[in-house]
Amino acid sequence: MAEVLVLVDHLEGEIKKSTYELLTAARALGEPSAVVVGAAGTAGKLVDGLAAHGAEKIYVADTDSDAFLTPEVDVLAALTQARSPAAVLIAVSADGKEIAGRLAVRTNSAWLNDVVGVGSGTVTHSVFGGAFIAEAKANTAHPVITVRPGSVDIEPVAGAGVQETVDVPAAAGRTATVTSREPIVGGDRPELTEASVVVSGGRGVGSADDFGVVEVLADALGAAVGASRAAVDSGYYPHQFQVGQTGKTVSPQLYIALGISGAIQHRAGMQTSKTIIAVNKDAEAPIFEIADFGVVGDLFTVTPQLKDEIAKRKS
Repeated sequence: MAEVLVLVDHLEGEIKKSTYELLTAARALGEPSAVVVGAAGTAGKLVDGLAAHGAEKIYVADTDSDAFLTPEVDVLAALTQARSPAAVLIAVSADGKEIAGRLAVRTNSAWLNDVVGVGSGTVTHSVFGGAFIAEAKANTAHPVITVRPGSVDIEPVAGAGVQETVDVPAAAGRTATVTSREPIVGGDRPELTEASVVVSGGRGVGSADDFGVVEVLADALGAAVGASRAAVDSGYYPHQFQVGQTGKTVSPQLYIALGISGAIQHRAGMQTSKTIIAVNKDAEAPIFEIADFGVVGDLFTVTPQLKDEIAKRKS
């Protein structure tokens, strides 16, 4: 059975759940092999989790320098040449798309982007704001496939987890270097693309000061906070929390939209959520077309009631 390379997305010794989704999806194409790129010792913290979710092999590439961007491209390109995998799977993110695009060019491979389903011969895309489902097939060997986080149900299966150390190719010819790194301060809430519950606010929130109503409900649910493009453009909330076609794509178990009209740009980033609840004063708002539950009303009246009811259920 052909190998399928899965790039491990990790942060501070923790595997992001999107990696487990990729390992599940990879089994439809072949035998999953995880690829860990990071500082020496990184893989030791991750191997158990990877093996428990189906990784038959774990390629370990220790980087001795973080002065260059995307060393993952060099590692994956070398492995692709050496192993000729059935495909390379990467999670959709800012870094993931950067790596995938470079890798596809480097290996002369097709790039199937923003996939929501992986089959034995084709992949599935949700297009035009979710209005249509499209199937695509690569016409090249070892295609690069980027999968939308939250679109695949994780199915843990024990894998052999055999480790193999691989070299990081020399960065010959590179002229651009990283001079400094500033981590994003995310607070105590879950990371937006990793959260099982997301509460987002839109233009209907009205101001940056009033966005606290979104945060209060999110904290009551242990949820991440998101925002529509309209809210971000109006200065209500930072861009890093934008959900939508030009922001982050999420697919949580529960998505609550407060004061969001449901423009196609926003829907493209959250419509695969398992359950969608919308609160909006406008009964004709497009968000109600995809909502599982809708409340026509003032979010500043409805949201405190939701929070109080949640508190009662917890007590």
